[in-house]
Amino acid sequence: MDFLRSLTGNYIINIGFLSWFAAQFIKTLLAYLPSRKVSWERMVGSGGMPSSHSSLVCSVAVGMARKTGFTSPEFALAVVLAGIVMYDAMGVRRAAGEQAKVLNRMAVDFREVFQMLREELDALTRGESDRPAEQPKTLKEFIGHTPLEVLCGAVLGIVIALVVPVF
Repeated sequence: MDFLRSLTGNYIINIGFLSWFAAQFIKTLLAYLPSRKVSWERMVGSGGMPSSHSSLVCSVAVGMARKTGFTSPEFALAVVLAGIVMYDAMGVRRAAGEQAKVLNRMAVDFREVFQMLREELDALTRGESDRPAEQPKTLKEFIGHTPLEVLCGAVLGIVIALVVPVF
């Protein structure tokens, strides 16, 4: 019980969680508006507008500045980690998402070619395949962020950290 109380009484953890939750809620809302369908994956999934990772790390960095000062090693560490996380979101994870799109398209093309070959082979042998068709697996494409998504997440995190009183 003391552990739970110490978590809920921790300003940095609270603003980090609040910033992450706010970004995920906004993502879910933005996905709902055009389709009028709730996508619960957006509530926990990565990628999209705004970046919840950027929101979390920026709120933690600003919270550290407010709690320990701009010259503290804790603030310096939080800023460095925020930079790494945001760079990764725009660079490595975004590139992986773009590659996933290409690979998924190639997989669809290959399935179409194999289906045509199977139909031709069945026509030649006049037999039917009793093996059920496999469900295709796709790679997750929505994992990275554009610079605008990272910026919006960062601004959201900074605002939340400035609005929530330090305790």
